[in-house]
Amino acid sequence: MSLKAVIVPVTPFQQNCSVVWDDATGRGAVIDPGGEIDRILGAAAEKGVTIEKILVTHGHLDHAGATALLAERLGVPVEGPQREDAFWIEQAEAQGARYGMECRPFTPDRWLEDGDTVTIGGETLSVLHCPGHTPGHVVFYHAPSRLAFVGDVLFKGSIGRTDFPRGDHAALIRSITTKLWPLGDDVAFVPGHGPLSTFGAERDSNPFVADRVLGRSA
Repeated sequence: MSLKAVIVPVTPFQQNCSVVWDDATGRGAVIDPGGEIDRILGAAAEKGVTIEKILVTHGHLDHAGATALLAERLGVPVEGPQREDAFWIEQAEAQGARYGMECRPFTPDRWLEDGDTVTIGGETLSVLHCPGHTPGHVVFYHAPSRLAFVGDVLFKGSIGRTDFPRGDHAALIRSITTKLWPLGDDVAFVPGHGPLSTFGAERDSNPFVADRVLGRSA
């Protein structure tokens, strides 16, 4: 497949920032630059990637904290998240100060909505609005590669926290079961933290959203 990706864990939270690119053109994007810009840019340079934009799944500081700094350094646009996460982005500086992280608020060049698409080089990814962890959380899905970047919606063996302001457990479960599962059990996903998995593996064994836990048939 033409779409390639490398994961760069950043911040004290070890957030899975992704450098993603179209192998045919070398043009790419950074998904969720939470911090450690030099490490992110070093990974892009090592792969020969020209970063053309920044994509953000949601407004929490470990995913979006360095977005403003990176966009300013590279002079590239920001796309995402969905606008309901604006209140998180607006408090980025204060949130960062609590953890000794340099974070700045920003206004995306493009807020995203369910059903939108974004491009990375010559590749197109679908946007799914998946609220629950945060109200404006989005997921990026590349159908040809059967690969999704799900932020903090779903993890290997777990799901996103919903005890933050405007978190909603029922909405998160709904997002996972109605937006992610229909994409197919074979879809691999990059979570916001920890190892990769597949939707099928999580439907089988995830203690929060496995089919048997939710009383659903596969």
